Amino acid sequence: MPIEFRRAYTDEIRDRYKNAKRKQKSAILDEFCQVCGYRSRKHAIQILNGKAKGPDARKRPGPASRYIDALSDLKALWGLMSYICSKKMKAAMPLWLPFYKTSDRRKALLLQMSASTIDRLLKLHRRSLGKGLSTTRPSIKMKTKIPLKLLDGETKVPGFVEGDTVAHCGNSIAGEYANTLTVVDLFSGWTELRSCWTKDAAGVTSAVKKIESRVPFMLVGFASDNGSEFINDVLYSYFSKRPAPINFVRRRAYKKNDNAHVEQKNWTHVRELFGYERFDDPSLVPMMNEIYQAYWCPLQNYFTPSMKLVAKERIGGSIKKHYDEPKTPAQRLLDCSLVPEADKVRIGSEVPQKPNRPQTKTRPEAQGILRTCR
Repeated sequence: MPIEFRRAYTDEIRDRYKNAKRKQKSAILDEFCQVCGYRSRKHAIQILNGKAKGPDARKRPGPASRYIDALSDLKALWGLMSYICSKKMKAAMPLWLPFYKTSDRRKALLLQMSASTIDRLLKLHRRSLGKGLSTTRPSIKMKTKIPLKLLDGETKVPGFVEGDTVAHCGNSIAGEYANTLTVVDLFSGWTELRSCWTKDAAGVTSAVKKIESRVPFMLVGFASDNGSEFINDVLYSYFSKRPAPINFVRRRAYKKNDNAHVEQKNWTHVRELFGYERFDDPSLVPMMNEIYQAYWCPLQNYFTPSMKLVAKERIGGSIKKHYDEPKTPAQRLLDCSLVPEADKVRIGSEVPQKPNRPQTKTRPEAQGILRTCR
């Protein structure tokens, strides 16, 4: 048992031991010795009575941590940032702290923390969630028209995107329910989300059109899995029958790493927000889209940094990965010399003034859904 948990367990069982009767104390003492590994019952009795301290209660050598006062703010910001890793959180601090209410001294402490310090302080507060169900169904008819190809080597400019859907079906895929379309730009990490009722071809194509009208760059390529919501005549015609056709390709079946970028966003951008609840009421779809457009997508694209893999190196039997410095998707687009100035002006003009006060008016019902899922 880790020392931190052992100390907490000792503090909890001490009150039970002091208030228990003699026979109950004997049982509590047996439990305490077995859990904590104490061989001497006399020593365990002295610890529970507060007359002695075990080896786990020794003071940590060295000076006291100077970041203890800011730990509560660190945990609060970590939750607001959707539990991102320490390196991203370190890069996001200067963007978030102007909008976070706390003392100037605590803000200074938060800015001084290194990524390893953040990891150490949040070690005991990590959380884990379960896995969802897969609703991807292969489409055989259109596979000969849509080529099998990877777009990873063509991401020197924005516009090559990956798409996938997330089912809000709860514990059963039976019946009808809401789905979220996730589209991520491979170059910058810019992500847009749209909710639609079921995964029929017309609904998904309509969501793709709305996303294309909102992204601050032109679509050049679109990659998806082999699900029937993408591999169909409706979406294929929308991409191919236009003055500047979009390079529509598909990934290999049963190879999730081919679509790794959007699979990652399915977790950080959709599951972290709405979890694994079942949304089987059509009236929830417009409210989900309101949350995506007014709150969540601006938050992720302008205020949440991400790291981009730049190289891999094999050392013996392991692979060492090299990442660039954490940046927000908006910062990556603004720093890219290949992005037209008109697109950069559009990105800069749409920067939200505050992440918790969007310019669009949000209905109270949408705010209620957000509070319930969080």
